[in-house]
Amino acid sequence: MSSQLPILITAEALREWQAVVPDVRIIDCQAFLSDPDAGRRSWLEAHIPGAVHADLEKDLSGPVSADTGRHPLPDPMALAEKLGSWGVSMEVPVVIYDDAGGAFAVRCWWLLRWLGHTSVAVLDGGLKAWQDSGGELARGPESMRPVRFEATPGQMPTLSSDEVQAALRQEDLRLIDARGAARFNGEEEPIDPVAGHVPGAVNLPFSENLDAQGCWRSPEDLKARFEAVLPPFDTGQTAHMCGSGVTACHNLFAMELAGLSGSALYTGSWSEWIRDPARPVVTGDG
Repeated sequence: MSSQLPILITAEALREWQAVVPDVRIIDCQAFLSDPDAGRRSWLEAHIPGAVHADLEKDLSGPVSADTGRHPLPDPMALAEKLGSWGVSMEVPVVIYDDAGGAFAVRCWWLLRWLGHTSVAVLDGGLKAWQDSGGELARGPESMRPVRFEATPGQMPTLSSDEVQAALRQEDLRLIDARGAARFNGEEEPIDPVAGHVPGAVNLPFSENLDAQGCWRSPEDLKARFEAVLPPFDTGQTAHMCGSGVTACHNLFAMELAGLSGSALYTGSWSEWIRDPARPVVTGDG
């Protein structure tokens, strides 16, 4: 069996992989935005055997400042050191999961790809699918032999707030917002201090990438979903945003599944856009 993982893997396929490639690394990304410590507690209570925990705030994000959004990208060398401490090297395939439909696992997937790791998969259906398939669970911390993770940052395209604003002004960008419709339209805003969306953005809520069982929709369905809003732009003229740059990765992952590679992550997203009151904001379908 090749050591190159598909980007989406089922629980059954993961067990088959583990039987042939025993050093596959598993990363648990359970997280709760309302309680930053709850994700680690949930991991300690129940996780896939051998899975280490990646903390959204401490590991998968950098320090917040007056100019950033809520989840800036982490320092790439700090993340590489953390990955190495978890036994992750460039040669080791990695499977990532959460218990939230992939909402947080995709952030870790994107970051690993950003650092240059290519054999990275998301577990379809997450922790629930693992349990439903009869997978065993472990409790308590996990210990891994440290290795060196040779990062090559910048392997996934990104855009800054200034770049997004300039591209929109030139009508040279399709900006896709992954937040729910009520937040996008400014009808409610439970997290950020300003409601609404970036003028010119279109709304494709990340939750609609999943079926009723919380698994990813087919590549054909996802391709149709995104191709409905892309024209006249191509994937290289497309960027994804959300509230803070986390669930935007869900739409990026969905496009990869659909064979639509090459779009960028607007890393700061809405929570950074609104840091500057001079940046325009609209509500409703404007």
